[in-house]
Amino acid sequence: MSSDLGDYLRARRAQVTPEQAGLPSTGHRRVPGLRREEVAALAGVSADYYVRLEQGRERSPSAQVIEALAVALRLPEDGRAHLFRLAGLGPRARSAAVTDRVDPNLLQLMTAWPSNPAIVYNRAYDVLASNAIADALFSDWPHSHNLMRIVFTDPAARSFYRDWHDVARNSVAGFRLGYGEAPDDPRIRQVLTELLERSPEFARLWARHDARGKALESKRFDHRQVGPLTLSMQTFDVRSSPGQELVVYHAEPGSASSQALMLLGSLAATSSQHP
Repeated sequence: MSSDLGDYLRARRAQVTPEQAGLPSTGHRRVPGLRREEVAALAGVSADYYVRLEQGRERSPSAQVIEALAVALRLPEDGRAHLFRLAGLGPRARSAAVTDRVDPNLLQLMTAWPSNPAIVYNRAYDVLASNAIADALFSDWPHSHNLMRIVFTDPAARSFYRDWHDVARNSVAGFRLGYGEAPDDPRIRQVLTELLERSPEFARLWARHDARGKALESKRFDHRQVGPLTLSMQTFDVRSSPGQELVVYHAEPGSASSQALMLLGSLAATSSQHP
């Protein structure tokens, strides 16, 4: 018998070294990361109780136990929130609150950013809206509306994203976080099933149980029309529509990427005038 909580604990335990946990690393270790009894000791619970948690035989841990496990496993804030949700101690999305309709005011705001690619997507990474320059940036996929499919099923993505492995790892961690918030969402389950069947790389990363939201970061692209770009990105929760996220890209002023982005904007404007 297993559980999502047990699978997550087991995966995270394997990724914490004894040195990171402040434990001596001596002798041969048969498992990667920490042993079960080590996690139990760090969290202040019995080894038998922790084994039952991992095996899915104990499904109602207290908030105090989950907090102690989050500390023992050195989970970041997103990972901690994910652990609480898996233990039934955190809020999960209400299906009635989820919508793929993008607020018209947000669409108007995105249109007012001719030099900043902007997209809105849901927990399944379906692109729900994009402005003209974002369409130009992702011009190789005019008919694809799911970012996870682009990353993992289209070979062209490996050259478009110059740091494809980092993009893949971060995408799966974000997708895992959305799955934890709404595990019964049929669209998330559909995308998950498809990617597990079609992409061994996705399946390998999914098995790591990383759960992490997007923060301020940068991405490097190699665009077939304007060449290499390095763009910073900001991600915002769309408060009027739970489950939607807005991503806005921008380039360092005066940089080669800024010039390439200006050229991309010109191409986007020309394309809109001559469909």
